[in-house]
Amino acid sequence: MRVAVCQLNSREDRAHNLTVARDLLERAAAGGAKFAVLPEYVDFLGRSADAPKPESADGEFAEFFASAARELGLWVHAGSFHETGPDPARTYNTSLIFTPDGSRAAIYRKIHLYDVEIAGRVSYQESRTVAPGGQTVVADVDGVPTGLSICYDLRFPELYRQLAIAGAKILVVPAAFMLHTGRDHWEVLLRARAIENQCYVLAAGQIGDHEPGRTCFGRSMIVDPWGTVVSQAPDTVGVTFADLDLDRLDKIRTEVPSLANRRL
Repeated sequence: MRVAVCQLNSREDRAHNLTVARDLLERAAAGGAKFAVLPEYVDFLGRSADAPKPESADGEFAEFFASAARELGLWVHAGSFHETGPDPARTYNTSLIFTPDGSRAAIYRKIHLYDVEIAGRVSYQESRTVAPGGQTVVADVDGVPTGLSICYDLRFPELYRQLAIAGAKILVVPAAFMLHTGRDHWEVLLRARAIENQCYVLAAGQIGDHEPGRTCFGRSMIVDPWGTVVSQAPDTVGVTFADLDLDRLDKIRTEVPSLANRRL
């Protein structure tokens, strides 16, 4: 399976963000990808006060990417967007996957919320405006079981082990990882999740500055089940490709049977 991870710099202009996302999906399709992954909050990154009105999982955002998938004949993971939440104060941070005929194949709501206070450096409380999801999701993407996660989920290995136990061979991580943590932790954590679960990891990140005064790390990448980074994006908006060798995945799981040997 040929796959693509798309790296964006989403800002306050939702229409522009979606236009760029569509262009990257077109480039992914032209490059032969069967499955393309966009980053977290492809619809909007900016001040909470300026955020667009949240919408349902079958609203305009979903229709936009369903149409793109259908017109391009592509499996599309639409990163994540601001879905209508359980109450007026909070949205869900939600991923959608669409099949090449435009139908929705899966929905996942981010489980782990980024609540961090580092004096003088970071003050971010995602839970103030976002409600957590409560279900793990493994989707069928072109016949390959694919486990879903979003950004901060990456720090919780138990989530990925559940996905692997449920049959996942691909793990998807759309993200907006911050620069100060990304430079030390992003690649290490992605490779760890790939090695310990013997899965391919597709990580699509936001890149560059956005309000209010934050910078995303980027470095979108594809990691194989041995933990090798097989493809990595440069520090710019664009599309990065790799060919997944599922026979190699099966061979790794046979020769180093750590999943089969687990006792807990």
